[in-house]
Amino acid sequence: MLLSYSILLRHNLLASKPMPATPFDWITFAKHILGARACLRRMRITVSLGVNLVAHGMAPNDILSDYPDLELEDIQQALAYSNWLNH
Repeated sequence: MLLSYSILLRHNLLASKPMPATPFDWITFAKHILGARACLRRMRITVSLGVNLVAHGMAPNDILSDYPDLELEDIQQALAYSNWLNH
């Protein structure tokens, strides 16, 4: 089973290793930010929020206007990460 960088980081398995690029490099886990829940780029915006907004029919442009700190890549990675978790 392949583990993403975020999961390895969450379990402190890469403490002294360089940061590799992964498909989910904008998904972060930090104990001091929302109790290490999956967040977008160390912001207090969770992956689940992004996924739920899309699931309830909100268009990406509307999400970006309501959350100006987000970028389209954040939404795309949130959806891809959610899909990866469910497979």
